[in-house]
Amino acid sequence: MTQYALFETAIGHAGIAWGDHGLVGVHLPERDPETARRSFLRRFPDACEASVPAEYGKTVEDVRALMRGEKPDLLDTPIDLSRTPEFHARVYEIARAIPPGETLTYGEIAVKLGDKLLARDVGQALGKNPWPIVVPCHRVTAAGGKPGGFSARGGVNTKLRLLGIEGAKAAAQADLFAL
Repeated sequence: MTQYALFETAIGHAGIAWGDHGLVGVHLPERDPETARRSFLRRFPDACEASVPAEYGKTVEDVRALMRGEKPDLLDTPIDLSRTPEFHARVYEIARAIPPGETLTYGEIAVKLGDKLLARDVGQALGKNPWPIVVPCHRVTAAGGKPGGFSARGGVNTKLRLLGIEGAKAAAQADLFAL
């Protein structure tokens, strides 16, 4: 059974959803908790809202800390990869290892996977990431200092905001492209 919980952060209401084998989803902060709630119920129609269980208390606190500009890594958060294609799982593993405030490009991840021509596939996998922040897809950018895409609500602006909170150089560089 899937359950979810919403919680407040410095920039809005975020949420996590979990099942028997780890997190199945994360929702980026929204101004309105109802928007986050509706999103979870679209993704997991049979989910029940619950209190954050003890095993995810640190995850919630780490997400809150990250939204305050601190630098927790969230690597110890268990995620349920059972419904994840193997290639995506490999991409997510590399993305999870990117420290707060740092970035890698789609191409750099492709090279780590063994083939620089996989950059587009890396982007597609990250576009389906069900655990934003825990699997920090916002830390993956396009070549040449460009931010690249971001499939979450708010698109690239949300990506740049998250990178800015973390103090990533890529956020400052992206601002130059907006001029």
